[in-house]
Amino acid sequence: MIKVGNYNTLKVIREASFGLYLDDGAEGILLPKRFVPEGTKMDDMLKVFVYHDGEERLIATTQQPKGQVGDFVKLKAVNITEQGAFLDNGLMKDLFVPKSQQLTGMRALGEYLVRIYIDEQTGRLAATERIDPFLNNDVLTVQLLEEVNLVVYRRTDIGYVVIINNLHTGVLHFNEIYRDITEGDQFRGFIKKIYPDNKMDVSAGKPGYQRVEDEGQKIMRLLEENNGYLPYFDKSDPEEIYSFFAMSKKTFKMTIGNLYKQKKISLEKTGIKKV
Repeated sequence: MIKVGNYNTLKVIREASFGLYLDDGAEGILLPKRFVPEGTKMDDMLKVFVYHDGEERLIATTQQPKGQVGDFVKLKAVNITEQGAFLDNGLMKDLFVPKSQQLTGMRALGEYLVRIYIDEQTGRLAATERIDPFLNNDVLTVQLLEEVNLVVYRRTDIGYVVIINNLHTGVLHFNEIYRDITEGDQFRGFIKKIYPDNKMDVSAGKPGYQRVEDEGQKIMRLLEENNGYLPYFDKSDPEEIYSFFAMSKKTFKMTIGNLYKQKKISLEKTGIKKV
């Protein structure tokens, strides 16, 4: 079955002067010539995104949309009409947001965090700013220290509410943030704490020693690029450390401690040196 608004892997079944037809169990879905990968042959399997074109026909593309059904993404409004707004989703056809699905009234060139869905009446892709009904922590599908995808939702007094794996919400506290972030930013993180009422705290990056190991590789690379010496140590200013290494002072200290134990670096009075 074809999944509209998602990626599908389909077989090439027929050629035409204007493109290829892909197997959908019926007459086939057109992949326009401009999107056909070079060297594609009959019976090849292609990964394509399927959606409705301007004439409401199903069509395939090898373009990569900024989001698919179920995703929360920040998109720019490119056209405003009496019926609603059209957002740039990276495809030939823009993504429609009905007026009833807008919270504040969208404006041209504004950027908005939306959820992509299939309109039940038309079967077409659409988007909504009404996000909360799609998020629920009643039954969690994640566990402690699990790596997850995070989307920044909104700012609060203690940090940012983030969307976890397009399903749940959690809080990224201010003391866990070491760079500028804004609504709609996406990055990897992990579940730091789960409370009895299923509320969650998250952190950016990877949990535990795996994160330290990854940061250790970064420090060794930076040492290589700077003649084996860096003027940063455990007494350095946290902002200076973050500016140069893009990591917190706590992570930096854990990492250089780990590298020192492995005898990869020596700790000097004013910095660290590659052994």
